[in-house]
Amino acid sequence: MANSTFKLCALSIGGVIAFAHIGALGHLIKSKGPQYPVINFPAGDYSSYKVEAGKDGYTIEYKANDPAILESQRSLSSDKSKKGFFGGGTESRREWRKDQFTMDGTRNLGGATDEQGKSAKDIECIVADAGARSQGAMAGTSIAAGVGVPAVIGIPYVGWLAAGWVSLLGGRVGSSVGSTVGSVFNDC
Repeated sequence: MANSTFKLCALSIGGVIAFAHIGALGHLIKSKGPQYPVINFPAGDYSSYKVEAGKDGYTIEYKANDPAILESQRSLSSDKSKKGFFGGGTESRREWRKDQFTMDGTRNLGGATDEQGKSAKDIECIVADAGARSQGAMAGTSIAAGVGVPAVIGIPYVGWLAAGWVSLLGGRVGSSVGSTVGSVFNDC
């Protein structure tokens, strides 16, 4: 009797597990395919985006300020016939001009910018700021090591830790002051 009860319980549990596996497989088979993320781009008058999706992935190109038409094209054709003392001749002149305008209506002259849109002055200011920050951090750390560290190193148990904090604080303050002084001297 106990043996048949055990077999009945094993058969019941096996049947439930088999039914659950069949249900899970059915759920996986009925799935709707790959799910793509939903990205809500901020839409405005001058924004645009392009999404390309495929089985290997997707690419998104988004431009936050992409005016549709800020361009002017002009052409000029001139044909002249010269008639003079030594005979005639013709002169033909053709010009083509294409201008781009910014949103406020000024003409874009181009040039003086790199690939990221930085002018030569912007790049010069970035380089000068980096040098000024470096020099200021070195000077601030030196001053803190000469003045602040001897004052806090004698604190019992945590003096060595406080000395490190003073050195770091001196470097940060020196970097900030160096940046300010560098921007004034380099006219940035």
